[in-house]
Amino acid sequence: MDHLKQLETLVSVAAKGSLTAAAQHEGVAPAVIGRRIDALEERLGVKLLVRTTRRLSLTHEGSAFLEDCQRILADLASAEASVSAGGVKASGHLRITAPAGFGRRHVAPLVPRFLELHPEVSLSLNLSDRIVDIVHEGYDCAVRVGDLPDSNLVSVRLADNRRLCVAAPAYLQRAGAPRHPSELTQHECLVLSSEASQSRGWAFTIDGQVVHLRPRGRLDCSDGQVLHAWCLQGLGLAWRSTWEVEQHIASGQLVEVLAPFAAPPNGIQALVPQRKHLPLRVRLWIDHLKQTYGDASYWRSPPGAG
Repeated sequence: MDHLKQLETLVSVAAKGSLTAAAQHEGVAPAVIGRRIDALEERLGVKLLVRTTRRLSLTHEGSAFLEDCQRILADLASAEASVSAGGVKASGHLRITAPAGFGRRHVAPLVPRFLELHPEVSLSLNLSDRIVDIVHEGYDCAVRVGDLPDSNLVSVRLADNRRLCVAAPAYLQRAGAPRHPSELTQHECLVLSSEASQSRGWAFTIDGQVVHLRPRGRLDCSDGQVLHAWCLQGLGLAWRSTWEVEQHIASGQLVEVLAPFAAPPNGIQALVPQRKHLPLRVRLWIDHLKQTYGDASYWRSPPGAG
């Protein structure tokens, strides 16, 4: 059995939520989909899916392998498009969405060069800390930072992202520094409001396990840049990305706390509604991000850091 077809089947089943739905989409019997998954699990020697009469879910190994499969298939589609496109130029309108703070610093500055390379493409950029439903709201691509709750979207990992718990020296002098994540309940924590994108809370590693906490405080906001400004003013603790705070840490304006409990890096991802038949302009946009973010020197002096 074709190994690539097995990978495509796993991605399809995860996206559709059931063997039956994946089979209907492909126009084959559910038993065919089941045999492909069985063959893949047997070849790998691990269980990827837990199937019951009511639901289908990915195992831990299945979730990790799914991300690799999505990346491999997206890279393959991009490679094929690059060859088959030949002299064809990208054209049409591209709708992109990204988190507000990250988008201002690391997406918007990349747009002019992309349009210079592809003069027949136009682009709309939406910046919002709200989790945008890219399928129903008609976006071609979303850039997201952190954990991804949407298994029905195809993701391409662009770079690693690490989050830190930070505070201004003035706040720490006034309130002291927490020594354990459990002590966050005794502090003013600056949190994104419920409609924003940190839906799972602040992540820490406690006793070898990643734990998500939902700290509270008197201030919350849907705009991460406002939280960052409040943190600099000494109004509380914040959980922010390295790209956002590392310069302020280096200058002494912010101090990292709870460093021994920092969670492993998560990803900066590009999300698209589907893998097949992506317009050339979308594939080229993702390649543009991958090439830029994959250059280590970019993060030392990004264009929007000023």
